Amino acid sequence: MSGRLESKVCVVTGTGGSMGRATALAFAREGAKVVGCDVAVEPAEETVAMVEADGGSMRSLQPCRLSDPAECQRLVDFAVSEYGGIDALFNLAAKTHFNWLEKTPDEDWDAARRDEVDLVFYLTRAAWPHLKQSHGVVLNMASLNGSLSFKQLPSLSHTTNKAAIIGMTRQLAFEGSEHGISTMAEGLGRRPGDYVLDSYRGLFLKHRDANGLSGSDMLFPE
Repeated sequence: MSGRLESKVCVVTGTGGSMGRATALAFAREGAKVVGCDVAVEPAEETVAMVEADGGSMRSLQPCRLSDPAECQRLVDFAVSEYGGIDALFNLAAKTHFNWLEKTPDEDWDAARRDEVDLVFYLTRAAWPHLKQSHGVVLNMASLNGSLSFKQLPSLSHTTNKAAIIGMTRQLAFEGSEHGISTMAEGLGRRPGDYVLDSYRGLFLKHRDANGLSGSDMLFPE
């Protein structure tokens, strides 16, 4: 590996899942100091063990429920106490909710927002002062559903929330530009997470030739 993330502190959410685990391993191989979290304790701990067995550096906080603002602040404080700052934040963790309009109860609509939008807002807000100091990077996981709808898919909540993530990312780009913070939304459509890797994230995160990428959503469909 080229060491593109050498000594950069990268917070990755949802590291107990396949995409989070693959990302943690890829970032660590590029020299990053990875901070992970998940609601699932055992898978998150397994990811740490895999990163360390591969020669990487990783700390992780679990269980951590990011829909709670206090938990988001706890994760940020944990990252800073372990590694001294935050250079990159990858808002990957989410829980999707699918149903047709007339079958979506109020509580499910609210839960969908909490599980796909609120957790990104809360954690980014908590990490923002540290990202300003490092002129860092925010990468938000969007979805093809944020821009497109599919006839067979009952994705009203998911489509709405991922469109919100894309809009949030654009606004964050404006607010972050004066502080040198680069912001991007990535949407992978329906691709499985296991092989979503080096080609985009590692390239974007360290090299500040990414300076100008701040703002737009970059969707990589199948």
